[in-house]
Amino acid sequence: MIALSLAEVAQAVGASLPPGADGSATVTGVTLDSRAVAAGDLFVAVAGERVDGHDFLHAAAAAGAVAALTTRPGGPLPALVVDDTVAGLGRLAALVHARLAAAGLLTVGITGSSGKTSTKDLLGQVLAAAGPTVSPPGSYNNDIGLPLTVLSADGDSRFLVLEMGARGVGHIARLCAVARPDVGVVLNVGSAHLGEFGSAEVIAQAKGELVEALPEAGTAVLNADDPRVAAMAGRTRARVVTTGRGGDADVRATGVTLDDGARARFTLVASGEEHPVVLQVVGEHQVANALSAAAAALAAGMSPAAVADALSEAEPRSRWRMEVTRRPDGVTVVNDAYNANPESMRAALAALAGLPAGRRVAVLGGMAELGAGAVAEHERLGRDAVAAGVDLLVAVGPDAVGMVTGATAAGARHGEGSGSDAGTRVESVPDRAAALDLLSEVLVPGDVVLVKASRSNGLEVLAADLLTAGAGA
Repeated sequence: MIALSLAEVAQAVGASLPPGADGSATVTGVTLDSRAVAAGDLFVAVAGERVDGHDFLHAAAAAGAVAALTTRPGGPLPALVVDDTVAGLGRLAALVHARLAAAGLLTVGITGSSGKTSTKDLLGQVLAAAGPTVSPPGSYNNDIGLPLTVLSADGDSRFLVLEMGARGVGHIARLCAVARPDVGVVLNVGSAHLGEFGSAEVIAQAKGELVEALPEAGTAVLNADDPRVAAMAGRTRARVVTTGRGGDADVRATGVTLDDGARARFTLVASGEEHPVVLQVVGEHQVANALSAAAAALAAGMSPAAVADALSEAEPRSRWRMEVTRRPDGVTVVNDAYNANPESMRAALAALAGLPAGRRVAVLGGMAELGAGAVAEHERLGRDAVAAGVDLLVAVGPDAVGMVTGATAAGARHGEGSGSDAGTRVESVPDRAAALDLLSEVLVPGDVVLVKASRSNGLEVLAADLLTAGAGA
């Protein structure tokens, strides 16, 4: 973070300096976690569902915090009092971003129904080959995470990569007001949070707020393979660059193949040049993410050759996204349990199908926030698992039982035998513990196990338990 005086911070967040506070005191960082406070930090007290940051003001003071952003006066630290500390955090980030942008920082915003974090991770590593880049691992894509990402940039930062999520119309516009992007990347419009948005058209409306925020001198990177994304070209003043597998895309992939680890190889075609790319991330769906990252990096001034080389070096960065780990006993666990929607589930099943395996096992939990179509989508996923050649489908939890209906309708056997017969066997279990018990009985060396569900299911714990179970083999 760039250093600011406490008086500058107070003005940015819309608060008054409390009596006796030293306005010249220097603020060098911002945190919401009292355990992570360092000397010179501003502690932001956020009241969450389980924990209220105001209860940790003394801990923050003891750790060296300069002041606190709060909703009430008093306490052991100079209190900058605002109505909403999250909104105040955003206002502070907006001030810092404006100063850094004026000094030459280039900002890329990424949104889409799926693939945001994977694309952000790829792009962050590609841009790092051209200069200091801020792009933290994980999904810091909301009203708290995005400002914290902005505030982690400093005067040495050349590129800032921001992930932008939305749970309603206006959310991305609000994030863009905190950090106006120079390059906006829209990946896709899918079914994530469909229950909250109501329709794919409303999702597209929300995602398109990113390109509407771009300046005339900016660049909109749009996935030409998604019609709803391609249609956003009419919603921006910025230059439009399209990506995709089709011949009309400005940045495209040709000759896509998968190696025996389901990692894609292709030729990157851009700006009249062709360069080979060998991805280190798993799944053919990563080709679309890589193309979007490539187009954004080109817009930032990198050459096609440099982009292709950097893409080929980029590795998985964020946890629980196609993490492939082989146990000592020969069972491979694919932890893709960070989140799920119908499109990402199908992409994961396709990746599973591309991995060499004695048997392919899909351990899938429910997909949240799908609204009225939830039952049909889970049934369809069961049919998709059969079509993908899954040998054993384990549906975890009550929200996933529709997968059993879909799978059996597509010819799967429900609860029969050991799973050694041809075709798909499907099992339904009530929770993670039951899933672990079942898998501990049936997994054998050579099996590849995909674990995936919406985050509320916590199946990343199951994936970790599966690795622990095989550690002593």
